[in-house]
Amino acid sequence: MSNNKRTVMSTQDIELAIQRIALQILEKNHGRQELAIVGIHTCGVYVAERIHAFIEKQENIEIPFGSLDINLYRDDWSLVSQNPVVKTTNIPFDVDNTTLVLVDDVIFTGRTIRAAMDAIMDYGRPTTIQLVALVDRGGRELPIQPDFTGMHTAILTNERINVLLGEDRTGGEVIIES
Repeated sequence: MSNNKRTVMSTQDIELAIQRIALQILEKNHGRQELAIVGIHTCGVYVAERIHAFIEKQENIEIPFGSLDINLYRDDWSLVSQNPVVKTTNIPFDVDNTTLVLVDDVIFTGRTIRAAMDAIMDYGRPTTIQLVALVDRGGRELPIQPDFTGMHTAILTNERINVLLGEDRTGGEVIIES
């Protein structure tokens, strides 16, 4: 297998997508007092942090923020690894009756999102869950679709999408590798 890489989103593309997604979230959720944002580890947290920061700055309000590790909720964790790397879940707010915006970097089969919804329900019952994916690569195995998407792309089965974002909330790119 060759190691070809091509960039499909530059730093500027990512920033524009983040801003567009954040504005769409605000437009859809007129009453923002119940809004909360949760990112799925690892890269979904970085995308969520950027969306969260934009909304707080735009609206001059504080919105609850959390991060979610779904490794032990996956239906395939024993296939991935006998010793999954468990990261920290940090949801420092009451999930009940929130409009919870769940954020991931790439949506593919839908299994990660299903696991994330199972994990969220262990913390409470949101009024609604809205899904953000920076990149939708298609190929669903479960009937789960994002409400907000930065980019749709179709790639070959032997290709992989990598979202490269820094923890410092700046820069980044989305590349496809084959």
